[in-house]
Amino acid sequence: MYAESTLKFENLILSKNIRKRYQEQERLVLCPQACISSETKGRLHPIEPCCIRTPFQRDRDRIVYSKAFRRLKHKTQVFLCPMGDHYRTRLTHTLEVSEIARTISRALRLNEDLTEAIALAHDIGHTPFGHAGETILNDIVPGGFSHRRQGLRVVDVLENGGQGLNLTYEVRDGILKHSKGFGDIIPEDPSEWACTIEGRVVRIADVIGYLNHDLDDAIRSKVIHEEDVPSDCKDVLGENHSMRISTMINDVIAMTKVVNGEMLLSISPHVYDAMTKLRAFLYDNVYRAPQVHNEFEKARKLLFDLYDYFLKNKDAFIVENSRMFEEKTIKEDDTPYERRVCDFIAGMTDRYAQNLYSRIFMPSSLV
Repeated sequence: MYAESTLKFENLILSKNIRKRYQEQERLVLCPQACISSETKGRLHPIEPCCIRTPFQRDRDRIVYSKAFRRLKHKTQVFLCPMGDHYRTRLTHTLEVSEIARTISRALRLNEDLTEAIALAHDIGHTPFGHAGETILNDIVPGGFSHRRQGLRVVDVLENGGQGLNLTYEVRDGILKHSKGFGDIIPEDPSEWACTIEGRVVRIADVIGYLNHDLDDAIRSKVIHEEDVPSDCKDVLGENHSMRISTMINDVIAMTKVVNGEMLLSISPHVYDAMTKLRAFLYDNVYRAPQVHNEFEKARKLLFDLYDYFLKNKDAFIVENSRMFEEKTIKEDDTPYERRVCDFIAGMTDRYAQNLYSRIFMPSSLV
């Protein structure tokens, strides 16, 4: 009886084809510049369409259910292993960026599913210990390292037992183009923009997110105080976290225009200048503050020692890599061994790296 009821339900879903109805609705509701899911450039490996979810909805779900996404909850945003419960992690940063990006996308009648998928995956390639981890791997790994490129490697190769998540072109492009470190908030070089407006929204949302929540966490930790925030930034953006984030989001929405059929994301000059000054303030007074920088230096040594150890101990690497990724065997392929060790280090959470370092390098009692 249960099997018969299930079959009837599945046939009902198939006959209605919810996905097709939703994709028709996209064409009616979204603006002409939005990325319509039925017009995706596709995946690296074609798959059968889902009768319920659009391609971008499937991408979002694949990202959320991935191991790499879950590990973000134990990766540093700014403060290493904070004792307080209210400091951001890489995961909470990701969720805040997703909320900001979806708010902007909805206001501009863009594809929220695509926006959300890109936002949820934009930092999936991040190392433990935040940008300190990215810096050390970039210094020591042949060919360098960036969390943007690593993010693409995670979703294309490393996840799902080496099969990857097989995401759509648009989401993969958004991951790769979501940031450029201390570069322009709105890049002048078109090659730095994502191919979709939704991906470009995520890039701006990422900046809005970390400018506000990194400042909030820095004040909470007393690395800086509210009165330290430049007065000209507060005059333009607002006196508190809520006012500042609202100003930035509303300004992007208000200033974005359509010119000759192309949507141009924009920020008013006075808000853009205030955001740039606030970012410089954070770099000088938070990210490079002694109490933050000193902990990053410890993290650099920890990751350097782990990388060096596993380069010299392949058997130990195979055991630990299998343990972290919960795979019984590690596939041998044409990937250079240094890159495989890099993938292993980059995939670690802060606490995993700390515990592993302690187990390998710290003496333990024999009795």
